[in-house]
Amino acid sequence: MHRSVQSIWMFAVVAVVGLTMTHLAMADKLAGKMGGWEKGSRYDRYYDNKELEKFRATVVGIKEVVPLDGMSPGVALEVKESEEDEETLLVHICPVSYMSAKDIGIKPGDRLKIRGAWTEINGQDIFMASKIKRGDLFELKVRLTKDGSPFWSMSEDERKKNSSD
Repeated sequence: MHRSVQSIWMFAVVAVVGLTMTHLAMADKLAGKMGGWEKGSRYDRYYDNKELEKFRATVVGIKEVVPLDGMSPGVALEVKESEEDEETLLVHICPVSYMSAKDIGIKPGDRLKIRGAWTEINGQDIFMASKIKRGDLFELKVRLTKDGSPFWSMSEDERKKNSSD
């Protein structure tokens, strides 16, 4: 090979390797933020779309939770179905990297209609939300109704396309 062609070829190989390494590093960084919340993860498999339920409740508190050891924190609601209830229910919403407690648009005292699926994690009953409504004008969707896919694992275009689900 001619020396200049060889130099161009070597430059191209180094550039491709460099871009690949950068892409892998960025993917690792994003995966670290999701930390176990990804579609198909151990945590995600707790959500059973065939077991959809809904109930009404009042928000008592909002907190960060770590559902399973090693996971990144997520946002959860503590709710009561009625004023007389002694016990609060825990509703998992999404990873903090997707939406923080301030971003969810929900506050203590809000009366909500919550849709999702019950599961048990580490001996505790948990409700994994798919959709939360407050009144006629507020709706927070975090999973697809048809298959339970989490919105935080979708691209922005996929979320827009599926926002009416």
